[in-house]
Formats: sequence, C-alpha cells, structure tokens
Amino acid sequence: MKQLIEQNLIAAVARYLREKNIPPDGYTGLEIDYTKDERHGDFASNIAMTLAKSVGLPPRKIAEALIQLLPETEYLEKTEIAGPGFINFFLTKNAYLQIVPEILTAGKNYGRSDSGKGEKVLLEYVSVNPTGPIHVGHGRGAAYGSVLARLLETAGYDVTTEFYVNDSGRQMDILAISVWLRYLDRQGMSGLNFPAKAYQGEYVADIAGGLIQINNSLAVPEPAGLIAILDSNIDEDKKLDDIIEFAKASLGGKDYGLLFDFTLNRILTEIRGDLEEFGIRFDSWFSERSLHDSGAIDDCISKLQVNGDLYEKDGAKWFRSTRYGDEKDRVVVRENGQMTYFASDIAYHLNKFERGYDEMIDIWGADHHGYIGRVKGALSSLGLNAEKLKILLVQFATLYRGKQKLQMSTRSGEYVTLKELRDEVGNDATRFFYVTRKSEQHLDFDLDLAKSQSNDNPVYYIQYAHARICSVFKQLRERGLDFDHDTATEHLAVLTEQHELAMVKTLSRYSDVVLAAAKNHEPHLLAFYLRELANDFHAYYNSCQFLVDEVSVRQARLCLITATRQVIKNGLDILGVSAPEEM
Repeated sequence: MKQLIEQNLIAAVARYLREKNIPPDGYTGLEIDYTKDERHGDFASNIAMTLAKSVGLPPRKIAEALIQLLPETEYLEKTEIAGPGFINFFLTKNAYLQIVPEILTAGKNYGRSDSGKGEKVLLEYVSVNPTGPIHVGHGRGAAYGSVLARLLETAGYDVTTEFYVNDSGRQMDILAISVWLRYLDRQGMSGLNFPAKAYQGEYVADIAGGLIQINNSLAVPEPAGLIAILDSNIDEDKKLDDIIEFAKASLGGKDYGLLFDFTLNRILTEIRGDLEEFGIRFDSWFSERSLHDSGAIDDCISKLQVNGDLYEKDGAKWFRSTRYGDEKDRVVVRENGQMTYFASDIAYHLNKFERGYDEMIDIWGADHHGYIGRVKGALSSLGLNAEKLKILLVQFATLYRGKQKLQMSTRSGEYVTLKELRDEVGNDATRFFYVTRKSEQHLDFDLDLAKSQSNDNPVYYIQYAHARICSVFKQLRERGLDFDHDTATEHLAVLTEQHELAMVKTLSRYSDVVLAAAKNHEPHLLAFYLRELANDFHAYYNSCQFLVDEVSVRQARLCLITATRQVIKNGLDILGVSAPEEM
C-alpha cells in the first residue's frame, strides 16, 4: 500500500509540474511516512511543502491540487490536508486485509525485494587478529555483520562475506613466541620468567601441548641466552622483540615457520568453528600474507610514491595522510624496512576495488574510528572512488553478571569467550541481544535477562509468540476442527476487533522495516519490529478466542495468525534466531 501511494503521488506531482511548466525534479526523494497518530491517517507526506518554493504557491494550495490529481482507488478511504500542508492518507480496512493473503502466498519469501538490483557488495567483518579465541566484544561485530549480510541479501543485493586474516606482523610473532615459551616449559626448561606483555591465556599452553603431540622435535636452546633476555630489565616491548629474534635464530627458518603456522592454524580453526556454531560462515577468508607474498604491498607503495603522497623521514616512508584530513602523516614502511599494518590495509582495500564490487562495507570496532580518514585518503591517492567504501563502526559489548562487569583482555587471558557466552545463554539470545541497539551505541549485555523466560526478555517473548501460534493449530487438530487453507482468506472481512486490525497494520509494515534496516544498516529496526508484532499477537491471544464455533470467524482468525507466524519466522531467520514450535 505504501509503495502504491508513493507511485500515485509521484505521478500526480509530475503531472502537476508539467501543467505549471516547472522542471519535474521537485519531487526527487519523495517519501511517504507512517503516521504516529491514527487521527492523522495511515501515511503522510510533506511533498506540498517541499514544492512550495519552486511552485511559488502556499503548500495547502499545492496539496489541494495534488489530491485532485490522485486516481480514485478502492484502498483509500479518504485523503486530507493537515497543518501547513501535510497530505494524510487514510486506508480502508480492506486495503490492510490484503496483506494477509499476500503473506500466505509468498511464504518464506515474503519481505524479499529487488531493491538492491543485484549490486555486488563485499561485506568484511569480524576480522579479529588471530591471536586468541573470539571474545564477547568481538561477538557483537560478528552478529551485526551476519544479520546485515542477510538483510542485504533479502533486499536484493549480491553479497559476498569476507574475513580478513591478519596472519602477518609483530602480533603474530608475539603469539608464536608465547606458545614457544610454554613449549619450552613443558620440555623441561621450567621456571622461565614469562614476559608480562606476552599472551597469557590458558589457550596458549593448550596450543603448546598440541604442538608437542604432533612435533616433539623443535630445538630447545641453551637456557642461558634466553633467560638473560627474560630476566633483563629492558623495556617490555623491546624484550618481546629480542625474544622473537632469539627464537628465529635458535629454531631456524623452517622450524620457526612450523611453530608460526601451527599456532596460526590452531587459532583459526577455533575461530572458524566458533563462528560456524554461531551461525556464521564466510564466503572468503583473505590472507594478509598473500599480499606480502604476491608483492601487492610493494606495488601499492610504489603507486603512492608515483602519485607524490610518500616521503622519507628518519629512515621510514610516510604517507601524506594529512592531505586527506588526517591529524598526522602515517608510516607505511618502518626504518628497518618492515611494512606497517597500514600498508597492508591499503593494499588489501586496493585489492577489493580490483575485484570489481559495486560497494564495499567494512565493519570495524569503534576504537578504529580515527583509521577511516587515512584509509579513504590512501584510496583517493590511488585514484579510486573512496565513497564506494563504507565503514560501519561497532561498539564493543560489555558483559554483566549481576552487577559485576566482566573484563576482557586477550593478552592477559582474562576474558569471556563468545563460546562461553553462547554456552551460558544460547545462540538465539546471544545473536538477538547483540543487535538490539544501534551498532555505534554502547551495549550492556545483561546475562540474567538473556537467560530469563519472561516477557522482559525480548527474544523469549518473540519466540513464545511463534510457539503459541503453533499450539493453537495443535489444539485445532486435537479438537477435530477444520481450517481450510484454500478458502480461509475469503472470510477476512469478518475481522473487526481492535486487536485484529492492529495486527494487520503491523504486519503490513514488515517489508518496509526489512528494507529500511538493510539500506540504513540498522538490524535493530527488525528486532524492535518483531518485539512489537509479538506484543500485538499476545494482546490478541489474550483478548480473543481463535477456535470458535462460527466457521467464518475461526477461518479468518486462523488465517491472520498463520500470516503472523510466517512473518515472525521470516524475521527471526534474518536475525539467525530459531522459531521454536514448542516452549
């Protein structure tokens, strides 16, 4: 109905402007909004006010003319002008009831559209450093990205999901030597003074144990040299760098590579498994090392050099990111010749552009906000349209158990993993709670609420609505009553109760909510909508009997709740949440 009103209004505006000999561009971006007060109708538009300047007439005068140009249709009860020139549209009851057979006919495809016109979108998310298991903070970005991918696909976009594996650089070397030190401890070199800034978690010792099981032949160095480094009073970061160099020299390239790859693969296997259990599978896992091995980073830096956006200072190469709004220039090649993570990121995003996507979306933690300008600046320097890259920021979630705030630090090992959270509250509650707020807003994850079976728990409340509808049909079968799917929609006109009409109106908004959530990258809109629909249903359930003797009323009400069940199921599927038939 909303789309039909919009189409007719656009046609009316175009005709009106032609009659006034005014270029027909005044209605660009025309929108029809749902009204918040039913006294103002079902939909409203301020188009008359937006046209007032170009037409040179009062908005109410324009609104009167536009209403006269609208075609007569059976779905409109009346059209009114309100306030300074709003056009309010009042739909007939029958217009709303048509949504029920539409839902039943489309089934699981209801809510899908071709709005995206098949545009190719690369959605990169999670992409955590593979230095430890995914924790609760990372989980929010994982859930957000997963739901956004489903929303975009539902809206008609061709979506490819990707995980960028940071499998190169200093952090991975620190993880490797952390495992190596635990390996040496198990090989008899006990009592080592483990560095404060190495990775401390129990998972590090577990990886070392696994390494011993498959390869017990890594060289064990003479303890004196290593102990001298570990017991020294030098800066902790310098200490880690010295241990890395010592490990590489002691093990040699082949064995250090074995240590590095074994550690990386164990972490990645755990991350991949954890995400798959969370309902997330990526189309592509892109390796940072592939950029080094292929020479892509060197080529990228050469292009920046040619474009005049690189300079040398203090033995390092710097990108002139201040030309593009950054607060300072950034190093891409350190004085020791090593590439920075920024250099890898530039090459990675260049690679994305070269793969021919219409749009690229990155989901980053909010702490990377300052990184946006420099990445987009580098893309502009390379002659690319940086506007094709959209960066969406996600605040980390804070987990509370009671009033206790739980700390998360992958280096210290004091963290709550995503797996632990899922084991405690379940996948459904975890995924749903993660998308109940805008991604850029802080989220306090209430464990007690997520586990509760109460109306205050939104995911339980929505799932219970679905299960309740299923229970109605179970009772129908037990009582031997009839529900004729083929003819039930013929009785919809008998639906006159207030709760029934409220349900139908809410159902009619589903497709628009899905589309808005996809275009605005706001999954929480769908979560809020499902809570509202569930509330409408529970109110309906508590006020009306469905399995009544009067056949037409029974058929119509069962038809309505069948459509409601389908919409709840479709919405929960997008969120990656189950729709149980019993609870």
